[in-house]
Amino acid sequence: MIIPLTLLLLQTGDWPAYGHDRAGGRFSPLTTINRSNVAQLKVAWTYHTGEMAPEFKTERPKQFEATPLVVDGTMYISTPLGRVIALDPVTGAEHWKFDPHLDLKLEFGDFANRGVSTWVDEAGRRRIFVAVIDARLIALDAKTGKPIDEFGNHGTVDLRAGLRTAPRTDYPEEYEETSPPAIVHGLVVVGSAIADNGRINAASGEVRAFDARTGALRWTWDPVVQDSTDPAWGTWMGPHAHQTGGANVWSVIAVDSARDWVILPTTSPSVDYFGGERLGDNHYGNSVVALHATTGKMVWNFQTVHHDLWDFDNAGPPALVKTPRGEAVLEATKTGMLFVLDRETGKPLFPVEERPVPASTVPGEQASPTQPFSSIILSPHHISLDSVTPDCRALMANLRYEGIFTPPSLEGTLQLPSNIGGVNWGGVAYDPSRAIVVAGVNTVVAEVQLIPNDQFDRAAADSMSSRYDYQYTRMRGTPYIMRRRIIAPHHVPCSPQPWGRLVAVSLQTGQKVWDVPLGNDGHGSPNLGGPIVTAGGLVFMAATADRKIRAFDIESGRELWAADLPAGGRATPMTYKGRDGRQYVAVAAGGGDIFGDGDALVVFALPH
Repeated sequence: MIIPLTLLLLQTGDWPAYGHDRAGGRFSPLTTINRSNVAQLKVAWTYHTGEMAPEFKTERPKQFEATPLVVDGTMYISTPLGRVIALDPVTGAEHWKFDPHLDLKLEFGDFANRGVSTWVDEAGRRRIFVAVIDARLIALDAKTGKPIDEFGNHGTVDLRAGLRTAPRTDYPEEYEETSPPAIVHGLVVVGSAIADNGRINAASGEVRAFDARTGALRWTWDPVVQDSTDPAWGTWMGPHAHQTGGANVWSVIAVDSARDWVILPTTSPSVDYFGGERLGDNHYGNSVVALHATTGKMVWNFQTVHHDLWDFDNAGPPALVKTPRGEAVLEATKTGMLFVLDRETGKPLFPVEERPVPASTVPGEQASPTQPFSSIILSPHHISLDSVTPDCRALMANLRYEGIFTPPSLEGTLQLPSNIGGVNWGGVAYDPSRAIVVAGVNTVVAEVQLIPNDQFDRAAADSMSSRYDYQYTRMRGTPYIMRRRIIAPHHVPCSPQPWGRLVAVSLQTGQKVWDVPLGNDGHGSPNLGGPIVTAGGLVFMAATADRKIRAFDIESGRELWAADLPAGGRATPMTYKGRDGRQYVAVAAGGGDIFGDGDALVVFALPH
């Protein structure tokens, strides 16, 4: 007899997929840890991956952001270097370790790996799949950690091979993998992470499905339309538009097994901040897309940003949930909006309105005249100069600003939400019994400017970058250099506090249930990482730069518990039941940058 996955989860307390299940709702039915006792949580054990050691030093900082899996009595974690480690989930003892021997001299833009995926074949043999940042898809035996010889080339598929547009030979890091693959009906479905602003014809962002047994390619789907009969062909205008790169899926793909669908969150076409070579709305970029898992054929699509000029990727994983209004897809975006879509059709279940937005003043650019606005707003869309300090006002006063979707400009544009969101890759968690969705949001403000190539002074740019934290990128194929920064003199954000929030919304009403500061003693912290919710009435969230993990009451947003971490928990936690009957909560602590450096997996439990 085949036991439904949901029943297995209730029986075992496992966490077998990145989002708890492949639908991505991040809800655990465990109740041992609850609102009455969560304040008693203590560290049960800590495991260090060892990647802080000198022999693992890399050219660019690493971020340990993995969410562990626990299945069949074993925990599986991945590291930024693509190493996969099997642990005892009760003691932290190491079972085995696999090393793909990544070239440590490569300079990846987002040096992270957010987890592994697992699949069981017809004979009951479990495999672990890891998408290593250097674009290798590797299949391992779950018991031994040895590569599966029959999969691909002795256990490995090269994901850079066969693309419409290959990564630059002098810059292979243009194309990388950071998210665990999706597993559905014997297929492994993978997207990619692509450098956004290097060139207009960046590496192509195809999503592909491989046979989980053999590694053979089964289908490929390109978000940049290549078929002139496709209804979206005309939304890519200009002689080079259909050679555009990116629009890729770098976040986690959700699976609707019953419908045989995968749900994709696509991102911005290349380059992010100038679309003069890709005029039009650019469907299916910046969209939520449903594909048939066995064929790769499109079912429906919904675009969350037209003709993206702001790096407003759909960075958060979709969550497939049941709501009072029916089965839905939840997508929280960098725009700080939550889109609730009918799972069968992709149509909004809560109102979405096309509103006029500012026009571009940049020669060669044509911004979309309207953008979709959801009725569910998670983070601020407007900032008043009267709300900031005089120092900040002086930095912001001469920037163009007409609210959200003010296009990049030659004089410089104020951007809120910034390119980190709104909601970033942390996404949402959903409590099905209360119909409450929870997300972490950022409220920091940024500056973006386009500089004509013939006016660019490299020496002056280096000086400005060192003094003011500017980032410069030459956008090959365009007339412009992109310059951007988070506006934070003396590392203090210019936007009003709190700089990070945890927000809960009722999907019965579409209204906020609560909205509380997240981290930094009420000041709020920029956050990267996501929440989980449990049947014990709790929300667990790390993600902040102040190096803590917290538990909140799902009904009130009141903070019930916090614990220090050895580094920022720039990751999404998980929870599971051990063979000893105890419930555990685990989080990776080692987020890099302002989150601190670390390599620790920290696991909490109630005292014996």
